Amino acid sequence: MENSVSFLEKKNVFVLAICQVLFNTGQGLIFASAPLVGLAIAPDQSLATLPISVLLVGTVIATLPAPLLMRRIGRKAGFIIGSLIGTTGGGLSILGVAYSHFGLFCLGLFGMGLFAGFAHNYRYAAADTASPSFRSRAISLVLAGGVLAAFFGPNLARFGRLLIEETQFLGTYSFLLATTLLSALVVSFLNIPNVSEDTGKPESQRSIFTIIRQPIFVTATLVASLGYAVMALLMTAAPIAMHGAHHDFSNTAFVIEWHIFAMFAPGFVTGSLIKRFGVINVINSGLLLLLCAIFIALTGFGMFEFWTSLFLLGIGWNFTFTGGSTLLTEAYQPAERNITQGANNFFVFSLVALFSLSSGVLMHFFGWQIVNIGAIPLVLLTLASTFWLSRQRSRGLVEFAQ
Repeated sequence: MENSVSFLEKKNVFVLAICQVLFNTGQGLIFASAPLVGLAIAPDQSLATLPISVLLVGTVIATLPAPLLMRRIGRKAGFIIGSLIGTTGGGLSILGVAYSHFGLFCLGLFGMGLFAGFAHNYRYAAADTASPSFRSRAISLVLAGGVLAAFFGPNLARFGRLLIEETQFLGTYSFLLATTLLSALVVSFLNIPNVSEDTGKPESQRSIFTIIRQPIFVTATLVASLGYAVMALLMTAAPIAMHGAHHDFSNTAFVIEWHIFAMFAPGFVTGSLIKRFGVINVINSGLLLLLCAIFIALTGFGMFEFWTSLFLLGIGWNFTFTGGSTLLTEAYQPAERNITQGANNFFVFSLVALFSLSSGVLMHFFGWQIVNIGAIPLVLLTLASTFWLSRQRSRGLVEFAQ
C-alpha cells in the first residue's frame, strides 16, 4: 500500500509539473511581450504595463473562489474549468492584438489572470497527497516545471512576433491559446481525492481571522507577497527599460528567458535545501539575492547588467516563494487548507498587481533606476518579518519546522 501511495505522489507531481510548464510558458510569453504590445496600442504609454496589472487583478479575483470551488468539485475538475477560462482569455487577447484594441487585449489577459488564480494552486495540489517528509520537495518540483517554460515562453513570443507579418505578436498570442488548451488535456490525468474529504470536522476548524493572525501566516504571506512583488516590479519594467536603452526584442526575450529559467531551475534543489538548512535560512538567502539583483541593475543599462540582475532576481524569487509556500503549510490543519491557501494567494497577488501597475507608471515618469530603488524597502521589510518570526520562536511563542 505504501508503494502505491509513493507512486501516486510521483504521478501527481509529474502531471502538475507538466501543467506548470504549460502555465509558465504562457506567463513567460505574456511577460516578454505584453508590455511592448501595450506600448504600441495603449492610448497612453504610461499604461503600457496595465495589461499585466489587469492579468494580476484577474488572479486576485480568482484566488479565493478557485480553491473553494475545488473543495466542492475536486482539484481536477477545478483545474480543467480554469484552463477553459484561460482559453477564452487567450482568444480575446488574439482579437485585441489583431484589431489593435487595447481594451479587448486587457480583457483577454484578465481571463488569463482568472486562469492563473486556478493554476497557482498546482503547488498546493501536489502537497495535498504528499507525505510530510515529501511535501516541501513536491512543492519545489512542481515549481521546477517552469524550467522548460523558461525557454518555451520567450522563444514562442519571439518566434510568434513576426509569424504573421501583417500584425506583430498575433502569432505569439495564438501560441498562448494553445498552452491553455493543452493544460485542460494534461490535467485530466490528475488523481487527487476530492479535497472536500477533509479529516477535520467543521466545528474543529478555526476562523480565517484566527488563522491569519498567526505569526507563521503573517511571515509566510509577507515573504511570498513582497518577494513576488519585487520580482514583478522589476520583470514587468525590464522589457520597457531595455526598449528605451535601444536593445532589440531578441535581446529582451533572451534576458526574460534566462530570468524565468532562474526562477524555476532551483526548484530541483530548493526543497532539499529547506530540509537541510531550514526554511527561514533559505528565505533569507533569497532576499539577499534580490538585493544583489537590485544593486546590479543600478550599475548600468548594458546586456550584462540586465541579464545578471534578472537572473539573480529569478533565483531570489524561487527561494522566497518556495520558502513562503512551505512555511504556510505550518499555519493550517487539513480541514483549513483551502481557505488558508486562498487567503494567502489573495494577499500575494493583490500586492503583486499593485506593484505591477506601479512599475509602468514609475518607468514612464521616473525611469528604471527609481523602479529598482523603490524595491529596496520591500526586501528590507521582508527580512524584518523573518527575523521577527525567529524571535517569536526563540521566545517559545511559535513553532515551525526547520
